[in-house]
Formats: sequence, structure tokens, C-alpha cells
Amino acid sequence: MDENIAQIPGRIKEFREILDISAMDMAGDIGIPYATYTRYESGELDIPISVLYKIASRLGTDATVLLTGEDPRMENAAVCRKGKGVRIERYPGYEFSSMAYNFKERTMEPLLVYLDPSKAPAAPVTHSGQEFNYVVEGKVKVTVGKREYILDQGDSVYFDAALPHGQSAVDGPAQFITIIQE
Repeated sequence: MDENIAQIPGRIKEFREILDISAMDMAGDIGIPYATYTRYESGELDIPISVLYKIASRLGTDATVLLTGEDPRMENAAVCRKGKGVRIERYPGYEFSSMAYNFKERTMEPLLVYLDPSKAPAAPVTHSGQEFNYVVEGKVKVTVGKREYILDQGDSVYFDAALPHGQSAVDGPAQFITIIQE
């Protein structure tokens, strides 16, 4: 497991305890079952990015703090140089780099996603808001609800993220940009 991902549950628990919020209250405040929340906080379950943002909001912090342990610093513009985003292995075969991690009070999350076709695709996910995917390199199969779309380099798709969705590489490694807005 990626070291940054492994540290997120501990950061969440530490923040929650400092703020004297019970795990039961946290689960209720962000609208998920208590059992699910405790599995996120213990590291048993991967935390979906949308849930991470709800947790960060409830804790009064930026998701970057939970991801990296550092506060974002930029207010007007944040440049992310090639290869310098905060890179996280979300699932085997699915890594992303946060491209705006250093911008304060983001209202969307742009990520550069790397897909490894030698790994099994992750299970479909859902979250609130909308999502945009743009293929930078390779070929990507995007499943949204019961529909599948094969996207080549330069193709894009925009969809309701409340529908079960997922991406997988087709015919070799692929990269795409995803922009998630809650």
C-alpha cells in the first residue's frame, strides 16, 4: 500500500480526537453508516475521494492535509510541474496525482490518473457531484451505470458521479485527467 494512503486513516483519527468528535458523530455528520466509517478510519476500507472531502470539511481542514500531512499554501494560483503532483496509489493498477493539492479552498479536484492494465480494475464507485475524464495517453474504458465507453487519446466524458462508474486501461497503459466537482 502507498505510504501516503496508509497514513490517511491515522491523520483523520488524530484530527477527530483533537476536535473531540466521536466516531459515531463523525459518521452521522458525513452521512455514512458508523460501521463503514470505522472501517475507513481503521484502514480496512479505502476511503473514496468524495468521503475524504466530506471528512476534511467536517474537520475544518483541507483534504490536502489528510492526504499529505501539510497545509495547501497557494491562494491565487498553484503551479504543478510535470511529475510533481502528490502521487497516491489508490488501488492496485490505479494511481493518481493531485494536480492542485497546494491550492487553498479548492472547489474541484483535478487528478492525473495512471492505469496499469496488468492489474484487475477496481470495483465501480459512486460519489456526489459530477466528474469529467479526458484521455491523455492510451485507451480507456469508462463504465458509467450500465454503459461502457471506449475513449482514445483526446476523447472525454462528463457524467453524474452518483452513478456507479469506473475506468480501466485497454490495450496497454493509459493516463487520463479527471476533474471531480462536488
